Amino acid sequence: MNQPSRHESGQRQSPLGFGRGPGFARAVEKAKNPRATFIRLLGEFRPYRGRLALVVSSAILSTVFTIWSPKVLGNATTVLFHGFVARLRRIPGASVNFAAIERDLAFLALLYLISSGFNFLQQYVMASVAQRLTFRLRERLMEKLNRLPIRFFDNHPHGDVLSRFVNDFDNISSTLQQTLAQLIASIVTFGGVIIMMLTISPLMTLAVAVTLPLSILLTTNVVRRSQRYFREQRRQLGDINGHIEEMFSGHAVVKAYGHEDRAIEQFDRINAGLYESSWKSQFLTGIIFPLMNVIGNIGYVFVSVVGGILVTRRTIQIGDIQAFIQYARQFSQPITQMASISNIIQTLLASTERIFEILDAPEETPDRVPAAKTRISSRGHVEFQNVSFRYRSDAPLIDQFNLNVAPGSTIALVGPTGAGKTTLVNLLLRFYDVTDGRISVDGVDIRDMARQDLRRIFGMVLQDSWLFHGTLGDNIAYGRQGATEEEIIQAAISARADHFIRTLPDGYNTVLNEEASNISQGQRQLIAIARAFLADPAILILDEATSNVDTRTEVAIQLAMSHLMRGRTSFVIAHRLSTIRGANRILVMDHGHIVEQGNHDELMARRGFYYDLYQSQFQKAAI
Repeated sequence: MNQPSRHESGQRQSPLGFGRGPGFARAVEKAKNPRATFIRLLGEFRPYRGRLALVVSSAILSTVFTIWSPKVLGNATTVLFHGFVARLRRIPGASVNFAAIERDLAFLALLYLISSGFNFLQQYVMASVAQRLTFRLRERLMEKLNRLPIRFFDNHPHGDVLSRFVNDFDNISSTLQQTLAQLIASIVTFGGVIIMMLTISPLMTLAVAVTLPLSILLTTNVVRRSQRYFREQRRQLGDINGHIEEMFSGHAVVKAYGHEDRAIEQFDRINAGLYESSWKSQFLTGIIFPLMNVIGNIGYVFVSVVGGILVTRRTIQIGDIQAFIQYARQFSQPITQMASISNIIQTLLASTERIFEILDAPEETPDRVPAAKTRISSRGHVEFQNVSFRYRSDAPLIDQFNLNVAPGSTIALVGPTGAGKTTLVNLLLRFYDVTDGRISVDGVDIRDMARQDLRRIFGMVLQDSWLFHGTLGDNIAYGRQGATEEEIIQAAISARADHFIRTLPDGYNTVLNEEASNISQGQRQLIAIARAFLADPAILILDEATSNVDTRTEVAIQLAMSHLMRGRTSFVIAHRLSTIRGANRILVMDHGHIVEQGNHDELMARRGFYYDLYQSQFQKAAI
């Protein structure tokens, strides 16, 4: 097919395998315009403002009650300590006020219960918001893909589009669900812990704050180093996945040429690189928390020393030291979490931007008229009038092309690769619109017809027949919505496919696998022809329909196609010139122009371009 080249700049490596790395040491893919993407993503939450407010308030309340808990536990410890000290001093009537302790512990249990309840609520609501948002975006993207022109898919690798649909959406949904509440909790925890520590002792708060620069320095350095290895890990993982896919999809060729040792050697080399980057990235990720614990322990030493001095001076209570130690333990966690979240958000924005790129892509030119609800009938008269077309503005492909096709005639298109044969088919079906000139069907400019109506006039049988995972009957029924079982069987009989279908164990209910490899190539073509029979089109397009089959199967397919073409206008693209000898007219194309036309005998008699093509094929066959 004559298509524009796929630019490498338009291709992106799809996220493979690991997705979110452990902790915050994750391979970060950055958005090109993060600020604009972030603002637009916030706009997507507009329908869920109420739910989002509930998530934010629940996260805040859950965190506040959690922060409050150490202070209450400290009060209980103080009561217990004073009671024991009084008894040790043998103060008359002194005892532990267990009633006060019980009240504090009951209140503490209530705080934990309320905090857990709010945490459950915000997780539940945020999961709903994230999945609803992803559902709407996925739905809009699917609708958008159906409105995009063929040019978009020519310029974007299918794997890239699939990656956006699967990996990026998975990244968006999981990140939104986990990150927003975690970010709110980290901010509230950091601020709340500082406030609570200041209420206990500004001096001990200063002692803990001394470790803050060390924590930030350690976090940023480890993150920077580990990211490099995570990027390398993702690249090596992509290489090993690609190598395994190639080797197993082409294992017969590998064995035939005796390259098993070479394939294993290449696998071992990639695997060793993956091992090297993986253990380094995991090691750096693993040491961050022990190192943060060391820094935290240094903070505990400061707290214990300063707190002990303050207790002896009766400036603070013993329970305040216990509460402060718990707050000090929580102090470094938000720093680590926010470092993790900042990287995760960058990747989230990168995935979101990739989705927005497709949503913003230019769509097909809108139809001038709405699609008709009734079936369009056609005589099959097609006319090209001074048609010019180019995929790129600087590279003309078809220039001033003229052709008048009478109803019911068979037009064969032959010529070298790149001559413009398949491009004419693309123009007929309005996969692309002409740059200049006019194409009409039954005297009506095809641009004045809805694409849906136009394409109902055509039936196609291509070189690579597309069949989907489903039954053979379902694949035939794809040609016309609402077809009955009798019509499906009749279409298969007309296509000479009924016999082989009935020899299968489940007949028409035989389920094809994802690649339809459980039937032969010739059988797949017969199913495609049966589908075209069921569609009952006025105009047929046959694009190299027999090029991938053996000679005996080709005869069966040719008989089926001859039956299908009877009484219909047909455009036949063929490289095997022997298959189009009976065409009413043969158009010999080169560089977008008709260099010769006529029937087979007339063109052979001229001994021109067609004669040379024909002779070269038979000379190769003889060799």
